[in-house]
Amino acid sequence: MAPENSIEVEKLVREFPKGPRAVDEIDLRVEPGEIYGFLGPNGAGKSTTVLVLTTLLPPTSGTARVGGFDVVAEGPKVRGVIGAALQEVALDPLLTGRDHMRLQTMLHGLAKAQRRRRADELLERVGLTQAADRKVGGYSGGMKRRLDLALALVHGPSILFLDEPTTGLDPQSRSAMWDEVSRLARHEGVTVFLTTQYLEEADVLADRVGIIHHGRIVAEGSPSALKDEIGRPSVHVIPCDPDDRQRVGALLDRFGEPLAGEDDVAVRLREGVGLTDVVRALDGDGIAVEDIELRAPTLDDVFLAKTGRTLEGAAEEAVVELEPEPTAEATAG
Repeated sequence: MAPENSIEVEKLVREFPKGPRAVDEIDLRVEPGEIYGFLGPNGAGKSTTVLVLTTLLPPTSGTARVGGFDVVAEGPKVRGVIGAALQEVALDPLLTGRDHMRLQTMLHGLAKAQRRRRADELLERVGLTQAADRKVGGYSGGMKRRLDLALALVHGPSILFLDEPTTGLDPQSRSAMWDEVSRLARHEGVTVFLTTQYLEEADVLADRVGIIHHGRIVAEGSPSALKDEIGRPSVHVIPCDPDDRQRVGALLDRFGEPLAGEDDVAVRLREGVGLTDVVRALDGDGIAVEDIELRAPTLDDVFLAKTGRTLEGAAEEAVVELEPEPTAEATAG
């Protein structure tokens, strides 16, 4: 029997009628108390995977066990051990934050004496005590996200699914969400399955990362281990004269593999080549530069190495691909 707060997935497939194979035979395991970052562009299969793991969407084939329970055969038991804050926040704008908490504690069967105490505790934890008696229709996006997180925690789940919880949030709200997610895992032992498009979010929070692209997991490991696989840093140059970009690109090609860039010209350096070599070559060719920077590998570099595209470019591609299938798009994120 799998541990009650682990996730095990084998050969999981989810196909949509007349639509894409959104999840294509993926295998993964999330250990108890781990924060697992599921990284990929819109349309890659992140949200579809979450919908299957939370029993909201049946798999086409393969198996998934959450908290030791099969998501198909033991759905009610799965739902008893998980909490979920999904992309679409399901809140009633005419109810207050406290009304939502009261309803959620009742639905989860908390004793009457516990309901107010648990609601107050969670509202304080997510920073909504002062706004608790205001109607949710007047909440900001960040406040709604934080209330949704509090609702997901009412029954003390051992596994928490967060589907792009910080999309559209301001930096302060995003940081507050990160702090709470980290605290849940580190201090309460909650297993967190976190989908995100934000590289920084995965880098900061996740113990391990799975990168999904076109329904398949193309890389998996700790953020540091994945970046170590890439190994080589990149050099980014902004010439003083924009007309020199082509000259800079031709020069940099001598030192490594070209990288896509909007404001700069960049290459992934070959083994044994350093920033000094590039600077000397630029000086030798008389090219004045506004900025030159040596950057360590990032998770976007990992994505590029595994898929041939940056995460931003893949996101644009995914949106275009899914436009003809609006029904599938709504669930294949």
